[in-house]
Amino acid sequence: MGMMEWWAIITIAFIGSFGHCIGMCGGFIIAYSSAKIDDTMTTKMQLIRHGAYNIGRVSSYVIIGMVFGFIGSVVAMSMSMHGILFIFAGVIMIITGLGMLGISKIIHMLEGSVMKMPWFKSLFARLIKSKSIGSFFALGVMNGFFPCGFVFFFAAKAAASASIINGGLIMMVFGLATVPTLLSIGQSVGLLKKLEFRAMMNKIAAIAILVYGIYSIYYGLAYFYDLPL
Repeated sequence: MGMMEWWAIITIAFIGSFGHCIGMCGGFIIAYSSAKIDDTMTTKMQLIRHGAYNIGRVSSYVIIGMVFGFIGSVVAMSMSMHGILFIFAGVIMIITGLGMLGISKIIHMLEGSVMKMPWFKSLFARLIKSKSIGSFFALGVMNGFFPCGFVFFFAAKAAASASIINGGLIMMVFGLATVPTLLSIGQSVGLLKKLEFRAMMNKIAAIAILVYGIYSIYYGLAYFYDLPL
């Protein structure tokens, strides 16, 4: 992967964090902040707890990236399969982008499926009652494994890399790029609460994902046809 691709991943993740991540994770963060963090805690203590949550979340992403990178490496044993992998990843990216624009409902159905499951509600209830730093980390791990359109996009990118290391790095960079915005939620930054701003940033990220998806399909087709790259 070239430097431009890494910068594209960082940019899409950071911009998208203002829209999609606030919508998906914002309520989660506000819920645990209200129940587990109080005014008696110093700013340092609060940051440590939010940091533990984000470390847990990014750790989950790295695991997902490594798994998808491994799957991609197994699938892409031949040049033709490598092309098919890029095409498949591109289709997932397009579905994700359309979902973020509100055109496709597939992503939203998957996103809400886990939260309705009894085991999730039970585990969340236990963790939300604890104020230990470990419980913040565990909540982050849970959050990281939520079905999420944004995660689907980067997981597809990890699979297309056909590398366990690159797959893990892609998901790690994605996770780290979203940390500043999610940390800011805890500080109640007014700008992040404006629905118009969030919608605009979400739309920009969705369009970027659609473009990335179209490019991935084109790149995959180049394995079968004589297309300029």
